[in-house]
Amino acid sequence: MLMRAWRLMAFACLVSPVLSGCGPEPSTTTASLPTTYTCCDSKDVDTIYQPGQHVAVHWNVEMGTDPAAKPPQVELAARLTGPYSSVGDLKNASRGGTQPAPGETTFEAPPVRPSGAADERPVSVISIGTDAQPGYYNLVTSVRQDGGTVSGASVVRVAPKT
Repeated sequence: MLMRAWRLMAFACLVSPVLSGCGPEPSTTTASLPTTYTCCDSKDVDTIYQPGQHVAVHWNVEMGTDPAAKPPQVELAARLTGPYSSVGDLKNASRGGTQPAPGETTFEAPPVRPSGAADERPVSVISIGTDAQPGYYNLVTSVRQDGGTVSGASVVRVAPKT
């Protein structure tokens, strides 16, 4: 009988800590999260581009949790570097495993500085040169904020101009 009472009390502590008083007290403060920017819509990188076209990098925005916070100073950047004959060559070059390809070029978007407005959807636009060679290009995106930079990379394909 005593064992059954202990089981019942332990169960009550696990199932309803608020009612039984067995659980920890709830936290009264929560840390606010900053607004974050990440790259990008899948269609931005899944599209096959041609020389002379524009790559629109649509930034994903996750609004912060403190509506009274001052909008952060943010700079969004995007660039394409290539061409590489294969995804493997591109990855080896980005790891420093091979020398840059002959004729390697970079196409860069002007920096984007979002205002932090709730409905804002920033876009970086990279113009691919009309003389761009076909192949695989390294799309490098970066977010500079609060004195630090976070970057990522994707692969974009440029086909011969038709």
